[in-house]
Amino acid sequence: MAELALVIHNVRSAHNVGSLLRTAEGLGVNKVYMTGITPYPADGGDKRLPHISQKVHRRIAKTSLGAEESAAWEHKENISELIDNLKRKGFLIAALEQAPDAVPLQSFRTARNLALIVGNEVDGLDDTVQELADIKIHIPMAGLKESFNVAAAGAMALYHLRFKV
Repeated sequence: MAELALVIHNVRSAHNVGSLLRTAEGLGVNKVYMTGITPYPADGGDKRLPHISQKVHRRIAKTSLGAEESAAWEHKENISELIDNLKRKGFLIAALEQAPDAVPLQSFRTARNLALIVGNEVDGLDDTVQELADIKIHIPMAGLKESFNVAAAGAMALYHLRFKV
């Protein structure tokens, strides 16, 4: 089975991060990266002030229910460097984004190692990140709303990508 990574970029809500960590851990995602302004759990080399680090950690833990301890994760400031590093390791980079050139999730398949990028709850992924991606995929909508919550969309996409349903 190919490796599957999740990149959570510029997601503001610690609760969404916790939910995505729990989903990633449950689906056997190999690594979760948190980039940009995305809150991340406390770790041994944390450069944040201790009270801030612990406050954010508690908020993430509220929805991750321990996945912040069992999932493999890493905080990276610079998403461009991360994407470049993942590409050098042979990962296909897929941006989960509603865009005219995005492929519907249900028709996307790959046997390669894959890194899925999810973005900001309101604005999605910025143009720079979309341009760095090898492919854009989207979840078709059947109702009146234009998009799903980032944690729900990430869960749907990761499930599909893990099990190729």
